Amino acid sequence: MGSDPQFAKYPDLVLAQHIFSLANTPETAQATSLSYLQNAIKDNKMAPLYRHLAHPAEGVLNTIGESTAQTTVPPPRLASRRGSLVSSNLLPPRKAVPSGILPWDESLYEELKADNEKELEGFQKEEEEAEEKAGETEVQAARSKRAEFWARVGDKDKAIEALEKVFDKTGPLGTKIDIVLAIIRIGLFFNDKAFVKKQVDRANILVESGGDWDRRNRLKAYKGLHLLTVRSYSLAAPLLLDSLSTFTSYELCSYSSLVVYAVLAGSLSLKRVDFKAKVVDAPEIKAILGNNEEKASGQDEEMKDVSASTAARAAGLVNVAALGSGSAVESQTEAPVDVSSLGKLVNSLYGGHYQNFFLALAAVEESFLTQDRYLYEHRAWFVREMRLRGYQQLLQSYRVVGLSTMAQAFGVSVDFLDKDLARFIAAGRLSCTIDRVQGTIETTRPDDKNKQYADVVKQGDALITKLQKYGQAVRLRGSERA
Repeated sequence: MGSDPQFAKYPDLVLAQHIFSLANTPETAQATSLSYLQNAIKDNKMAPLYRHLAHPAEGVLNTIGESTAQTTVPPPRLASRRGSLVSSNLLPPRKAVPSGILPWDESLYEELKADNEKELEGFQKEEEEAEEKAGETEVQAARSKRAEFWARVGDKDKAIEALEKVFDKTGPLGTKIDIVLAIIRIGLFFNDKAFVKKQVDRANILVESGGDWDRRNRLKAYKGLHLLTVRSYSLAAPLLLDSLSTFTSYELCSYSSLVVYAVLAGSLSLKRVDFKAKVVDAPEIKAILGNNEEKASGQDEEMKDVSASTAARAAGLVNVAALGSGSAVESQTEAPVDVSSLGKLVNSLYGGHYQNFFLALAAVEESFLTQDRYLYEHRAWFVREMRLRGYQQLLQSYRVVGLSTMAQAFGVSVDFLDKDLARFIAAGRLSCTIDRVQGTIETTRPDDKNKQYADVVKQGDALITKLQKYGQAVRLRGSERA
């Protein structure tokens, strides 16, 4: 077990979720998020983040010069907003933000800014004294305080710059990994996917060069979450599912959030055998989703999946925080999470209860996909891919199935099913044909041998081309030497 991680307190990713919720949730939930944000700004003296969000001219929340009565001189209204000081994607993409949701208070900003400057002067003085009277360890401690300060107040660029300076002067590998993980969280806070990818690759190189067991496990959760944000569910699923039993990265997300991410990624990407072993029968997930036998209701006998004799039933409202590993001090206090829709999604998909599966999918979209800042951008894609998975699972068991029978099994109209299947067939995602005259769907089994032969020929041609280019380059260099 390695030493305790450093730089793990800031930035607060829960705050980023509340900023996202301000523009996305109903007014009843916005009050909670607004209160959390305002308290965080005041308690942590977050002048840069407050300006980035609420400034009348440059803030991403206030776009037309909203201000409060405390502002002595009203700011000018600008037709177009200048680029923000901090590049970020904190708000939902293509989502209209209610005007003036976070009022701008000039006096509050000046007060926060003065506190920041005073604190920075203290760090500078401490560093100068350490350089004169102490050693490099004390100087590094002062630099670390400054880096943590910029991460705390929400200045992306200065926080990354300060952490990089600490990284360059740091010797222990464990501390270097902790610094890169902190930089990753800054990128996640501001939803900078390209930046996060570079830092995840960087952290992976450091860990592979000799990182301890604890930091390897932490990085596994970081990589899984990043892959989830870039829609690589097939790569994210094994990492997130493996993290369930060893999760300690509470600075990244809560345990309940990790469970949701892992179940959603596994449900979409894993093959049926792996889905049963790693999601349906996983002890960590069973403890949440339950293990009771589910009865199929209103299901035609010939549509049943005989390979699925049992399935789990959602346990409903669960306090997931108690199920995470780590001490009570490490874990965040979480409100009970209603995972009933998630449990129904898993159980109905594996059990072949497709009407319940569609209903659960709609509930999951409403409860999780539209409420989470990491999942929101991909919600339509996820729902579409899950529908495809349900269609594939049913059709692979039959040579011919009635269109109306299949529509009844999924609880949708024949016209909807016809149009939905047609899109997937046209895109080459489903191997079947629809006969509207006969009212049937006929599956066409792909010829695996012919496909393998075509792949070998294609890959062989590509390899020959590369070898020819390599041979030409070698001959040219040989002639130059001669």
